[in-house]
Amino acid sequence: MDTAPTEPSPSFRLRNGCLNALRLRRVFDLFDRNGDGKITTDEMGSALDTLGLGADRAGLEATVAAYIPAGANGLGFNAFESLHRALGDVLWGPIVEQEEPEKEGEDEDMKEAFRQFDQNGDGFISTTELQAMVKKLGVVEARSLATVQEMICNVDRDRDGQVDFGEFKIMMLGMTVWGA
Repeated sequence: MDTAPTEPSPSFRLRNGCLNALRLRRVFDLFDRNGDGKITTDEMGSALDTLGLGADRAGLEATVAAYIPAGANGLGFNAFESLHRALGDVLWGPIVEQEEPEKEGEDEDMKEAFRQFDQNGDGFISTTELQAMVKKLGVVEARSLATVQEMICNVDRDRDGQVDFGEFKIMMLGMTVWGA
């Protein structure tokens, strides 16, 4: 049974190249389960399965194989970025670089990310919603509710115990990705 969506999400590629590179690095680091700087097709397949995207292993291997350098056992970040760009180009056409980032587009991308976390649509990310999402992304620390509550406390400026869109945006813009 193929559970892949018929239309890819428009959030596959952000409008702003810098934000896209940062998000892509985060995805790469999440997929690279053993932290060796390479993503094998098994790691990629497992990550896609975890996200509910049910990857066909044979199709995945056929697609990815062309991007794995000879003698390598997986995709390094540059190869992963090339694969991502090629898939994006096929689905939406090449990215046209803009001189001025589209502020409105960035906000829409941020709102879309917020909606992924705000599962009940009430405009806030609760401890339970954050824990569910970070577990889905494979973050080990998500097993502890106390750790997730601490994550919320670190960004909860109005101290209401949940994260609103403004707090989420500040958190996302202030994140550091190691190795990027």
